[in-house]
Parts: sequence; structure tokens; C-alpha cells
Amino acid sequence: MQTQLEAARAGRITPAARRVAEREGLAPEQVRDFVAAGRVVIPANVHHLPAALGGDGSGVLDPLGIGRPLRTKVNANLGTSPDHSCQDEERVKMELAVRYGADAVMDLSTGGDLDAIRRHLIAHATVPLGTVPIYEMIRDRPIEALTREEMLATIEKQARQGVDFFTIHAGILREHLPLAARRLAGIVSRGGSLLAAWMTHHEAQNPFYEMFDDLCAILRAHDVAFSLGDGLRPGCLADASDEAQFAELRALGGLVRRARAQGCQVMVEGPGHVPFDQIERNMRIEEELCDGAPFYVLGPVVTDAAPGYDHITSAIGATAAAYHGAAFLCYVTPAEHLGLPGPADVREGVIAHRIAAHAADIARGLPGARERDDAMSRARAAFDWEAQMTLALDATRAREIRKNAGADEDFCSMCGRDWCAMRRSRDVLARHRDRP
Repeated sequence: MQTQLEAARAGRITPAARRVAEREGLAPEQVRDFVAAGRVVIPANVHHLPAALGGDGSGVLDPLGIGRPLRTKVNANLGTSPDHSCQDEERVKMELAVRYGADAVMDLSTGGDLDAIRRHLIAHATVPLGTVPIYEMIRDRPIEALTREEMLATIEKQARQGVDFFTIHAGILREHLPLAARRLAGIVSRGGSLLAAWMTHHEAQNPFYEMFDDLCAILRAHDVAFSLGDGLRPGCLADASDEAQFAELRALGGLVRRARAQGCQVMVEGPGHVPFDQIERNMRIEEELCDGAPFYVLGPVVTDAAPGYDHITSAIGATAAAYHGAAFLCYVTPAEHLGLPGPADVREGVIAHRIAAHAADIARGLPGARERDDAMSRARAAFDWEAQMTLALDATRAREIRKNAGADEDFCSMCGRDWCAMRRSRDVLARHRDRP
């Protein structure tokens, strides 16, 4: 079996690549060439793909591409906690996220029957599904007791189950820990903190870094994409763009090249909490160090002072990140820093980051990106309320507000009939259009 990367390098257009081209409005040859160059990844585990799209026939995935030449994608994190676990609720959250515009989901479950939850989600996921395998590795044991053999066995199992991309924190190295010790917030990544504890206890190097060739062999066999995790992402503005963050990013750049050399698709995860004025620099450095690998960013959150509204603080940063180089936005919900997100939080987080992605694609001048906006403008000018509802990124919310406003057909309750500028100017300007 060839991975999507190997097939593209061989000049072959896979059924999955052809489907991506169809969804993006591109020629299949363009998508093939982007994948071959490592600028686009198609996270599509062979066990999750249906036979018609090159899989083993058991999957339901509708493949998509992630990369700078394509429209910006959005991921929604799901998952149980030790205090709350219900696999049916996770499926509800997944379907809600997809309905409101999520292009991918990640199962970050840490409570309940993790295998059952994962299988349940994969069986119903029409979008790529990712995990952080180390969460399962420590389900029944302390991180210090974890062996290399157990790490590889868990990753192999999840790959066979059909996970499309793995967050692997292979770039946080033992020599980086003194740099992180200078920080205000320390290590805020769960995976990064677990590996830091393992390295400190064993006085040894990151096992994922040392076993990277073994990891590549597993991921290549099932065509699981690497999402190289940023275990040292900044967790507050004070720690942004520090030496710990960039030391890890340099290590990740080396791993990008090693993964590609072994036929594996790879993207890179990024910050975190970053002041707005530092976002462009962060995107440029990743592009340079990681050879144009798709950049997957959490936000970035641009202020630490708005708990309960971090879907907004993140969407502000995400728009700038996507404009300057990010290809994949991980949503942040209003529950960030406060608790486990529920279905309403998922909806708010997805919509906020769908708006961010769309705004960035318009600013980037992607072909067709503004078509929806221009159609909305025509509908507004014509007072075509039904068309406006249909075109809205969240049609349900738009209909709720419109219904509660109680307005008439050719104006809204903001101005009323007599003060409606668009209604009044429509007649006035019509006279000027007929003049020479």
C-alpha cells in the first residue's frame, strides 16, 4: 500500500485526492502536486476510507485536504473527562460540530471506555478524526511506568481502528526542559507535561523522538498523518515566542523531513497564547523551519483576560494566523480554561472559528471565497430574508434573531420602515442610474 504522499510522488492521483480536488474546485493534478510537495495532507486512514475512495471498504470518511493552497480548515476537539463520560453525547457533539462547519474532529477522551468511545466516533465520522494516543497510554498506570513497547502498541492499535491523524509530541526534548522552567505558566500541553515527567523520572530522552522511525513505520502502514504536537506551546502571553517554543519548533522541523523521507504525511502544531503583533512572525518562522508543512494552530489566543469568551479571543488570533500562514485552526470554546465543553460550547467554538477561517480566506483572495458574501449582499439589498437565512454561516441563529425581531418584509427592527436607509436609497438611487 502507498500512502497519499507516496502515491503523489509517484505521479498517481488517488481517489481521495480526486475527491479533495472536487471539493476545492481545483484540478486533480494540482492537488497531487501539493501533496507530493508536502504542502497539503489528506488525513485518510485506509480503514476509515470507503472502498470507492481507496480504502478497505469499511469506512465512512469523505476525505479533505489540509494545506495552505486550500481553503482554511477548522478542527473541533471533543472528548470525555474522568468526571464525565458518555459516548452518545460525544457523538452528538461530533455531529453538531460537523453541522456547523467543523472540517475535522479530535477525540481527546480521558474518561470512560476509551476504545468504545473511539470506535463509536470513527464508525460515524464523515470527517477526519484525530487523537492524542498518550492519553490512552496512561489510562490505568502512571506515566513513569509506561514502557516504549506499550507506547508503540497503543499507537498501532489506534491506527488499526481507523484514526486519521495522531498528535505525537516528539519534539519536546530533555534539553528543552530548563528553558521551560523559566516560564510563567510552564508546560500547559497535557502531552508535553506527561513526557516531561517521563523524561525527568527516567533521566532519558523523549521516547517518541528516539522511536520516531518506529512510529513512521506504523503510521505509514495505515496512512495515518502525523500532527507533530507542540508540547511547549505558550500557555500565556508572557511565555509567547520564547526560546523553549522555538527550540521545540526547530526539532519539529527536523522530524518533518524524517517523516516525509519515510513516506508519511505530516503537519505541525503551533501556539497557543500569542500577542496579536507576534502572530505573523510565528507563522513565518514555522514556514521556514518546517519546509511549508501545514500549520495547525490553537487560536492563538490574543489576551489572557477574557475567560468565558475565549472563543472570541481565539478567533481574533486565528484570523490573523490563517491570513499569515496557518492552514488548520483548532477551535477554542467559551469553556476553555474553565471546564469540559458541552454541546452549546462546541457550537459557539466552531462558528467562531469558521468565521475566522472564512474571513482569512477572503483576505487571502482565494478563488470563490467571497461568493457567499456577495450573494448575501444581493439578498440584503433585495430584502430577500429567506436567502439571507440560507446563506448565513449559522442559519439557525439568524432565524431565531429574525423571528424575535418581529420586523416586516422590507425593513428590520433596527431602523424601522421610515428610517431604513436601504429601502429609502433604493428608490433615490434608481433615478440616478438612468442619468448619463
